[in-house]
Amino acid sequence: MGSDCLFCRIVAGEIPATVVRETPDTLAFRDINPKAPVHVLVIPKEHYADVATLAQGDPALAGEVLATAAAIADDEGLLGDGFRLMFNTGAYGGQEVFHVHAHLFGGAPLGPMLARDLV
Repeated sequence: MGSDCLFCRIVAGEIPATVVRETPDTLAFRDINPKAPVHVLVIPKEHYADVATLAQGDPALAGEVLATAAAIADDEGLLGDGFRLMFNTGAYGGQEVFHVHAHLFGGAPLGPMLARDLV
């Protein structure tokens, strides 16, 4: 993408991250501001702005992101009690970094999906 994408810079090794898993096409690292005992970001190394763009542009890579997240959930011992995998997309979805990324949360009860009722 370029020097302005935070996650592309992490992939390039320009910004340090606590990597928990790397494959030829994906990278997973701990969130610097965790919202749960386990909070890992899973990204494709190739730049896609959001999950819709990734799914339409490269469905196989989208599957690899999901497979990487599942492997990490297993490594972190989350399969028994469960975990949450979340993609934020666009302004209404709360996306802050416009390089698609899955948030993998677990290690404690996570509570409701949304903090408040929207309707």
